[in-house]
Amino acid sequence: MAREELTRLTGNGTGQCKKNDCPNVYRTVSGSFVIQGNVSRAFTTPTGEGLVEISEETLREAVRVLGW
Repeated sequence: MAREELTRLTGNGTGQCKKNDCPNVYRTVSGSFVIQGNVSRAFTTPTGEGLVEISEETLREAVRVLGW
């Protein structure tokens, strides 16, 4: 899946962030979410899964955009 196929819910590329380098939440066509953040090593995930860490502010922004 290419980034262009995702709807970016957070971050507008201003301030300290450049166009694609900040933690973000994206929505897929099927309604699931793709999270961009710092890799976390809090625990070992099953094969094919991974952990990322994003701020509460980023999650709140995504919820606001979605109108939840």
